Amino acid sequence: MTWRAIRLGPWLKLREVQLALILVVLVAVIGVRAPVFLSGKSIDSLFTDSSILVLMVLAQMLVIVTRGIDLSVAANLALCGMAVALLGQKFPGLPVALLIPIAMACGLALGAINGALIGFLNLPPIVVTLGSMSVFRGSIFVLSGGAWVSSHQMTPSFINFPLERLLGLTHLVWFALAAALLAGYVARHTRFGRELYAIGNHPVSARYVGVPAARRLFAVYAISGMVAGLCGYLWVARYAVAFTEIAYGFELNVIAACVIGGISIAGGVGSVLGAVLGALFLGVINNALPIVQISPFWQSAITGAVIVVAVVLNAREGQRTGKQILPLHRSASETEMPPSVLEAKA
Repeated sequence: MTWRAIRLGPWLKLREVQLALILVVLVAVIGVRAPVFLSGKSIDSLFTDSSILVLMVLAQMLVIVTRGIDLSVAANLALCGMAVALLGQKFPGLPVALLIPIAMACGLALGAINGALIGFLNLPPIVVTLGSMSVFRGSIFVLSGGAWVSSHQMTPSFINFPLERLLGLTHLVWFALAAALLAGYVARHTRFGRELYAIGNHPVSARYVGVPAARRLFAVYAISGMVAGLCGYLWVARYAVAFTEIAYGFELNVIAACVIGGISIAGGVGSVLGAVLGALFLGVINNALPIVQISPFWQSAITGAVIVVAVVLNAREGQRTGKQILPLHRSASETEMPPSVLEAKA
């Protein structure tokens, strides 16, 4: 074995490295089948189309790390998107710089409701967010009266902002890059991020060492809601339409990307890089299917199969063998001896 193999060996065992290599191979295979997929325009479209998913996945990652789950993110996105679309329609003079904070504040308030119920009342996350998902979806119909807000009812500045470019990249991509950098810093270099992992690894022990679990859970669901609110505006402006079924079922794509990226549903395990790669993996699949002329009806089947494989891999990686503290076949008197005496006898 050469020194290069020795150095590369540990890196190749990392889930993020494996997923990155799979992505490269997948893109290369699709490029052979359809060379247009490797064009600059197609790659730019891939990153732009995946940006909202990246944003949502990064927020969901922080939730899942705590052994939680937020099924209401897509409904939150839809409600906030409809709210800012109606607001922009009624007050066309409102600048985008004001509409974005309004959307984020709306999402933050909705997420805080989940956070209060889960963090302070200790209710199961899946039950709370499933219920709030239904409430949010119903509220969209109440708010809009079932009506659509179409592109001709939106101002050009409202629609154009997500796809406007800065240094060659769309604003959507810049939002995703900024979120990835911020999430990476929070997860690895702040007490808040370390405490989220502590809660996910062992909630009881985290409380014993002084981690304010209730406040952290409240905060992380509020953050998830705030990001969903931001994505609500970006989604509505990107596709220039707002209706009651916006992003219906999108929460499944978000969770799927997390699982594919190696974020354990059992909590305490996951990385920002893995989350981003998981989102890009789904983005490649979604963008490649039309290009290689595969029916979009296969998208759900392919995504489901990938999720199952990812869950199996996560479960295998998460298995840990127990550590043997004392050798077997020792008498009771020997187990009571100090370690120094046992080492001397050995």
